[in-house]
Amino acid sequence: MLYAVLCYNDESVTCTWSKEEDDRVMRDLTAVQRKYVEAGKLGPVARLLPTTAATTLRHGIGETIVIDGPFAETKEQLLGFYLIDCASLDEALGFARDLSSANPSAGSYEIRPLALYKPGELPI
Repeated sequence: MLYAVLCYNDESVTCTWSKEEDDRVMRDLTAVQRKYVEAGKLGPVARLLPTTAATTLRHGIGETIVIDGPFAETKEQLLGFYLIDCASLDEALGFARDLSSANPSAGSYEIRPLALYKPGELPI
């Protein structure tokens, strides 16, 4: 089964990392990813730019508006995601635990099963 592992954290923390801190975290996360890549289980991975670079299209009854940034009051922002092919939720949780161990800041990983609308088109 394919799972999306969504990475959340407080941008006020992660955006203040020095280049050295950011490089170290990315290196450690890449080490975690390597074993899943070698097993042919890891699909696309994306790191999102900060919410200050985002634009939201909000559709309401009778109108559609475009606004800068996300419009959600939350302490954590979606920072990126992984797509991974796992035999079970437990395996996906193990991957998220490994990511969490490689990242020194507090945050969360949401694990969500995927239903593909166009099976076979996802490069894993």
